[in-house]
Amino acid sequence: MHNLALVQRELFHAGPMSRADLARATGLTRVTASGLVGELIAREVVVEQGPRARSGPGKPGVLVDLDRDGLQVISLDLSGAEAYRGAVMDLTGTILARLEEPRRGRETSDQAQATVLALARNLLALADRRVLGVGVGTPGVVSDQGVVLTAPNIGWDGVPLRDLLHRELSVPVVVRNDANAAALAEQTLGGGDPDMFLVRVGRGVGGALMIRGELVVGRYNAAGEIGHVPVGEGGGPECVCGKRGCLESWISVPRLGELVQEAERAGRPIEDVLSGAGTKLGILLAPIVGALNLSDVVVAGPRSLLEGTFLDAAQEALRSRILGRFHTQVRMRLPADSDDIVLRGGLVMVLESELGVS
Repeated sequence: MHNLALVQRELFHAGPMSRADLARATGLTRVTASGLVGELIAREVVVEQGPRARSGPGKPGVLVDLDRDGLQVISLDLSGAEAYRGAVMDLTGTILARLEEPRRGRETSDQAQATVLALARNLLALADRRVLGVGVGTPGVVSDQGVVLTAPNIGWDGVPLRDLLHRELSVPVVVRNDANAAALAEQTLGGGDPDMFLVRVGRGVGGALMIRGELVVGRYNAAGEIGHVPVGEGGGPECVCGKRGCLESWISVPRLGELVQEAERAGRPIEDVLSGAGTKLGILLAPIVGALNLSDVVVAGPRSLLEGTFLDAAQEALRSRILGRFHTQVRMRLPADSDDIVLRGGLVMVLESELGVS
């Protein structure tokens, strides 16, 4: 299995190549590489693309590649403030079809589950190629078995989401926290630094930690859960978790939207609201960045709220609270594809699970 994953990973990142090229790139013998390619062709994961262009004497090698046109992935992003979103994607990350289901204001756990299952069914019906798997990014703490242990924003507590979707769709399913999904997307498809902290701002707020290119989930699968850490001098808005002044109660998309609207009605500068919210994020991130000496902080969420004033204030608060001499290279940025980063993470999760691609 290790060698199969090695071949699939090389093809994913390098593109079409001959069996001899694969052998050289992976360090495998030509016989072994050829045998593995044959097995992957039989599994309908790899296809032959014909001989490469002749560039000298001798018979040109036959190019092989992952079946990028014949395999598709379904990805779900359950972290949105207004709707659950999903897409059918090819292996390059191109979105072939999109669907979304509006969130109900006070939906029960069962209602949320039914909505997500319906969204997944409808996406499966839109797929016109073999579906390699389903990747799901959901708010909350998620176990290795795809059980959503707790997700206050959806009202989920111990929901076996992976098993529910697998029974419904009969295809492999991978479920992770939405911030972790976004971090995997940024690492594999977005050129993120190997040492990175990603903050996902949506209906809730979560974080994901990458160290030396590996996702850190912690002993209880809750590493990076910064949304329910109180920030500031105490007090503050009541959070869905029951505490007051949690980061999520200050900077989640619904809360920021409310604060912006209140400022507009009162004739106060919107910049003051965004600057104050960004400062709170920077304050909370400073000990994390300082303790781990991270170089890359990614903030994924709506550009209309986070770009500019919010991000500038967060970066200033962060840098003023860490030891500049050893953190001069730390950068805080938005990802290139913030809107779809969790969907892209769902793709990466399936590629990793089914093909060993990372």
